[in-house]
Amino acid sequence: MTCTPAAAQQAQLIDQLRAMRQQLDQQRARIDALERQLGASRLDDVRGKGTAADAAPPPGAVGPAPQGTARATEVAPIFESPGVLTPRGRVVVEPSIQYGYSSSNRVALVGYTVIPALLIGLLDVREVKRNTTTAAVTLRYGLGNRVELEAKVPYVYRTDSTVSREIFTGTAAERAFDASGKALGDVEAAARVQLNAGGPDRAYFIGGLRYKARTGRDPFAVVTDCQTRCVGGNVTGTGLPLTLPTGSGFRSLQPSLTWLLPSDPAVFFGSISYTRNFQRRNVYRTVLAGQREPLGDIKAGDVLGFNLGMGLALNDKASLSLGYDHSAVDRTRQNGQVIPGSVRIQLGTLLLGASYRLDAHRTVNVSVGAGLTRDTPDVTLTVRMPFGF
Repeated sequence: MTCTPAAAQQAQLIDQLRAMRQQLDQQRARIDALERQLGASRLDDVRGKGTAADAAPPPGAVGPAPQGTARATEVAPIFESPGVLTPRGRVVVEPSIQYGYSSSNRVALVGYTVIPALLIGLLDVREVKRNTTTAAVTLRYGLGNRVELEAKVPYVYRTDSTVSREIFTGTAAERAFDASGKALGDVEAAARVQLNAGGPDRAYFIGGLRYKARTGRDPFAVVTDCQTRCVGGNVTGTGLPLTLPTGSGFRSLQPSLTWLLPSDPAVFFGSISYTRNFQRRNVYRTVLAGQREPLGDIKAGDVLGFNLGMGLALNDKASLSLGYDHSAVDRTRQNGQVIPGSVRIQLGTLLLGASYRLDAHRTVNVSVGAGLTRDTPDVTLTVRMPFGF
């Protein structure tokens, strides 16, 4: 039986349709693979917020992109708490330097007013200018697909300049008091765990726990400018330290929760944390005569903090970030009682950061912070240069 020309043509068309359908299925598979790679690269975008590691997608996301795939730009980091975790088996070393400047004025009145324009008594007028430079090396290691370990070693250099008209002297002459200090700061160790498998337009949640040791120079160990005592009656001297401490003097533990939401072309991020400062018992302060003045049990105020921000990629190498960081510091207690004059402090900082990727392994991150409340440092400038291997 022979096929008619029409039947032969119909069979040929069926074969062509089958071939086209096969090609269509292959193209669909390629599109799905590209979409998965795009989701991974978006996630890799936010790596610059915390570590700027040059690696495959973060743990919990889709598998690593094929070799040679272009890597998207990083988001400039502006907060201390990192974002996306370091991939398993990868090490990130982040040298950094931070400069902070703050100034404050204090006026203490001891006396009474006869009329609003006339004061009878003594004045203690004090203007304090502080400069703090901190150089640090941070090491991060991806322990597992969703676990990251971190260690931070800082070195602190501080200078304070105080201009005052001392109380109880009855003089209008100003006195300048300068002090400085440089030593190892408080070493920190942290662990972070990715809690869920997010994706494009789905938030990632990361839980963290940070411990701060008491390795810096203790503020209670430095000698203060008092002959015999700094509190109570018969106070002699300014009560200011002759050399500045480089640590807080308290051990602390900080649990935190960080979230990141990729939403092309931006990345939204933020975190909330609570810092618990542990009480110190039988604390003493050293004065000029070599004596130790007992202070009892001291408990520094705990800190509740939160921040939020947004990162935006400008091109394949540069990006900008804008955010706000806020911390509420509780009052300090001595022997279970609130120290007179100790108040709750609100610290608010507006942050702007920029990131530029030098190559596949190195990134330069610069951020500037402006204090929005009276107790916040006036300005902070931070430069980071993380690199991974």
